[in-house]
Amino acid sequence: MKKIFSASILVFSILFVATSCSDDFVETTFYQEKEAAPITSVEELTSFVYGTYGRMRAVSYYGRNFVAYGEVHTDEAYTTGASGRNVAWGNYAFTSLDGDVTNTWRDMYLTVANANVVINTQEAGLTWSESVDSNVIKEKARYLKGQAYAVRAQAFFDLLRLYGQKYSGGNLGVVLPLVYNPTTKMKRATIAETEAQIESDFANALLYMGSNATLQSDKPTVLNPISVKALMSRYYLYKGDYAKVRSYVADIKASGKYEVTPANTLVKSFATNENTNSVFEIAVGTASALSFDSYSNLVNSGGYKNIRVLPAVVSMYNSVTDPRFKLLNARYLDGKYPDKTGAGNIKMVRYEEVLLNGAEAELMGGSAATALEYHNMILQSRGQAPLVSTDINLVKAERTKELLGEGFRYWDLLRWGQTIPYYNTSGVPDPARNKTIPDQKLTFPIPQSETNVAGNLVESNPGYDN
Repeated sequence: MKKIFSASILVFSILFVATSCSDDFVETTFYQEKEAAPITSVEELTSFVYGTYGRMRAVSYYGRNFVAYGEVHTDEAYTTGASGRNVAWGNYAFTSLDGDVTNTWRDMYLTVANANVVINTQEAGLTWSESVDSNVIKEKARYLKGQAYAVRAQAFFDLLRLYGQKYSGGNLGVVLPLVYNPTTKMKRATIAETEAQIESDFANALLYMGSNATLQSDKPTVLNPISVKALMSRYYLYKGDYAKVRSYVADIKASGKYEVTPANTLVKSFATNENTNSVFEIAVGTASALSFDSYSNLVNSGGYKNIRVLPAVVSMYNSVTDPRFKLLNARYLDGKYPDKTGAGNIKMVRYEEVLLNGAEAELMGGSAATALEYHNMILQSRGQAPLVSTDINLVKAERTKELLGEGFRYWDLLRWGQTIPYYNTSGVPDPARNKTIPDQKLTFPIPQSETNVAGNLVESNPGYDN
C-alpha cells in the first residue's frame, strides 16, 4: 500500500490553522516535504483530533459521495443522472480509474492517517496550558486518543463496506495501517481480521475515554462515550451481533442525553445544528462549506436534482398526519437537506436511528416489549398513533420512513440478504439488472492508482479492469 501511505499522505509537516468562522474546527494542513516533529502539547493533539473530524467531511466521504452510495442502488431512491453525476454508480459502470472510486479511498485513508498520528503520539512529556499535573495531562491526552480510535474504527468500517468482499463472494477486507511508516507495503486483511480491528478500535475508544465526566463535551460535534456507543450500535447491527446492539442502545437511552424530535420542530431540526436528537455531527461552517459539491445539492430540487425518491416510498407516508411527508418536495429531499450551501453540520447519528437499531436488535432474540417501546417513541413523537405490537417488517418500513435519504438503505438491503434493485435514470425498474448476493459488482474496485504501484501487495477486486 505504498502510494496511499507515502507519496500521497504520510510525509508530514504540520501547520495548525485557525479558520475564520467560530463554528469551524481548527484543522491540520499536511505537507509533503518532511516528516513532522512529534506532537508536544495537548493543544497540538486537540488540533489534530479536530482535523481528523474535518477529514470526514470531504466531498468524497461524508460530505457527499459515501452517503449517496447508500441510496442510488436501493428501493428508496435512484440517480437521475442529472449534470452527469452518479451515472457510473447507477449503472455499475465504474472502473478502477473512476475519480469517485479513487477519491473516496483516498479520503477515507486520509482520515485513518490523521487518526494514526493521534493514536501513536506519546502521552508522556506533553504540555498543556491548563495544567502542569502529569496525570491530568495524561488523562486528557487519552481522551483525545479515544476519539481518534473511534474515528479510525468508523473509517475502517466504511472502507470494509465499500471495498471489502463480504457481499461479492470473496473473503478480503481492506488494508489496515495502524502506524506511520512510509516504506511499508501492506496487503489487504481478511474480512474477519478487518472486523476484529474495527472492534478493537471501538473498544479502545471507550477504554481511553474512560468515565471522567469533566473531559466529556456536551457538543455533538465532539465524540463522547455515549456517541461512540451509538456508532458501535450501527456497526454491530450490520455485523448481526444483536446482543451488543441491545446493550449499547439501552445504555444510550438510559443516559437521558437525547430525545426524539417532536413533530412540530421536525422540519426545523434539519435546518439547524446540534438539536436534542443529535448524537454525533461533523462540524462544517461557512469557511468549510461544500457548496455545489455538497450532498444537499444532489437531493434538493433547487440543486442538481440528481437523487430522487421513488413514488412507492412517498406513498408510505400519511400526507396529512406524518410530518416527515413535509420533508419531501416533488420526490426530492428539500426539507431534510435544505442547505444547498453545504455549510450545515453533517448529521452523522440521530437518536432516531439508534432507537431503530435497538428495535431491530430486540426483535432478533431480545424483548418484543422493548422493541415496541423504541418503535413507539418515534411514532408518538411524530404525532402518529402508537402500535400495540411491532415486528421486523414494520421496523424495516419505519427505517425507510425515518432514515430516507441518509445513506443507510443500500447497506440495510445487503445485510438483510435482499435483492439490490436496479432503476434507470427515469426511475423505471429493470429486474434483469438486479443484483443478488454474491455479485462481484457489490463491491467497489480497488483504485488503479493503488494497485499499479511497483511492488504493491494490494489485491484487486475481481470483476473489474485491474
